[in-house]
Amino acid sequence: MKTIKSALISVYYKDGLDVLIHALAKQNVTFYSTGGTQTFIEGLGYSVTPVEELTAYPSILSGRVKTLHPKVFGGILARRENQEDLTQLKQYQIPEIDLVVVDLYPFEETVKNYTSLFEGEITSEIIEKIDIGGISLIRAAAKNFNDTVIIAQKSQYADLAEFLETNQGQTSLELRQQLAMQAFAVTSHYDTLIHHYFSRQTPFATFKQSYLSGEMLRYGENPHQQGFFYGNIGEVFDILNGKQLSYNNLVDVDAAVHLMAEFKAPSFAVLKHTNACGVATRKTGLEAWNAALAADPVSAFGGVLITNVTLDVATAQEIDKLFFEVLIAPDFDPQALEILTKKKNRILLKQKLFSFPGYQFKSLLNGVIVQDFDVKSEAAAALKTVTNLAPTELQTADLLFANKIAKHLKSNTIVLVKGQQLLAMGCGQTSRVDALQQAIHKASAFGFDLKGAVMASDAFFPFPDCVEIAGKAGISAVIQPGGSIRDQDSIDYCNAHAMAMVITGIRHFKH
Repeated sequence: MKTIKSALISVYYKDGLDVLIHALAKQNVTFYSTGGTQTFIEGLGYSVTPVEELTAYPSILSGRVKTLHPKVFGGILARRENQEDLTQLKQYQIPEIDLVVVDLYPFEETVKNYTSLFEGEITSEIIEKIDIGGISLIRAAAKNFNDTVIIAQKSQYADLAEFLETNQGQTSLELRQQLAMQAFAVTSHYDTLIHHYFSRQTPFATFKQSYLSGEMLRYGENPHQQGFFYGNIGEVFDILNGKQLSYNNLVDVDAAVHLMAEFKAPSFAVLKHTNACGVATRKTGLEAWNAALAADPVSAFGGVLITNVTLDVATAQEIDKLFFEVLIAPDFDPQALEILTKKKNRILLKQKLFSFPGYQFKSLLNGVIVQDFDVKSEAAAALKTVTNLAPTELQTADLLFANKIAKHLKSNTIVLVKGQQLLAMGCGQTSRVDALQQAIHKASAFGFDLKGAVMASDAFFPFPDCVEIAGKAGISAVIQPGGSIRDQDSIDYCNAHAMAMVITGIRHFKH
């Protein structure tokens, strides 16, 4: 155990700092500080030695240089059991500094606030939020954890105060080492944010990711696998009810949120294992729910539900009849919430406004693959009619609806839609014919008549077999990206059987 006799404190965020200051003062700790932090400590009634007095240098360059001095870093880095170090401290009149409490300028917050207004150009305001002295102090104290305590986040103030109260102002090696590890996490994260900012025009030049907040999950994909989530779920959702989100829940929720972002009119979707098994757009949330559920009420059991409208009482009463894992909505009527929270394990998420990251990544082999998110959405004006018969206005709306769903299903995928309702889909198949036959079988099993329905494919048709099967099942219009050397074979079949076909020129493969 080592006693804290002196502390250098210089922080940007002072909320909660008073608790730690009072705990240190009880142990007669000598305070060194700068600027606003010095004023704060003095306001609590304690004397402070300004860093300028210690170094005999004023703060210079408009505050850019305050603590970068041998009398500061020598006191932090000196090894207390090294006689040569102690001799030099005495020779140059450098006091030992046992505790460093420093946080970093709010670089991340400044970038977020500024780029929302000025489109992200490099500015002096952002550059001035790149901390130099603070991050150097943190690294120095963390490096010398054997003798020096480092507090690098405001969330640690109260914990250290409690530890000192319990241990008469002393800290253990185990605590100091743990705090050093956390400090290096802070500096690494901070440097990663700065790198991201400067490389935003060439984001794939190097691969760096950092998440300060994270949590251990109950398990991973299966109970024998350990799982973790790194991120801040609170930035995306208010968790209104239910157990902790599991690894698989999070994967499904991510898929659900991306899918629902495609729709503006009142819509509902049901997902199972990241794939949509029911999607519908209607005038009201209740109508959308009933239509989405009808597509596959069997798969909906234990699924993830999502809507883009406030969840009302009537819809809640219907949903309450079903066992589900997660329900996501932008808001909930109080009475609807009362109905749905009667079962404590149901996870209810109120989705906040947030921005998706610009790219996604996945680990494989001995590295990582990274790509832009597929944010491309086709518009009616961009569709190219390649058949003699053009789709009607209603068919075009259904084709675009089907194409949005196909974009979010595992390849190979076929989607069948009529009246802004998913009738059936086939996905994750090794052939497109298998996917289509799966979809037709599901539609028949749940009583849907495919006459007048439309079909979307996530990739081109290498042979006319799919349009032949679809035409015989009653499909009247087809949307596909095109690009096969045998596109004309499928087009010829459609022309011969009064079917419309449009080509998007864009493939939405999802492995």
